[in-house]
Amino acid sequence: QVQLVESGGGLVQPGGSLRLSCAASGFAFGSYAMSWYRQAPGKERESVARVRSDGGSTMYPSSVKGRFTISRDNDKNMVYLQMNSLKPEDTAVYYCNARPGYFSESGGYWGQGTQVTVSS
Repeated sequence: QVQLVESGGGLVQPGGSLRLSCAASGFAFGSYAMSWYRQAPGKERESVARVRSDGGSTMYPSSVKGRFTISRDNDKNMVYLQMNSLKPEDTAVYYCNARPGYFSESGGYWGQGTQVTVSS
């Protein structure tokens, strides 16, 4: 069955860094665009990073551009999110998502999420 398992979340001070990982299985990973989303309490889930199936293109919203970097390893069925210069407003549950289309905005497979807390 399809599985997306996130890891790497935790508590970090403002200005710090974290690297999230997502292990994928049960589907043709190399044919899917992969994304990271986040959801803070009382807010809607938002996309923070996306990478094309071949790793050749990425997208970020302005809120994280220059601070977050998404990458993937198609040999290991892994996707990563390197988060630098973290701010308290980055606090959220971070989810891994897989979709067939790079520009798709709905559907696909979801992980269970990993908590990221940015606080001093």
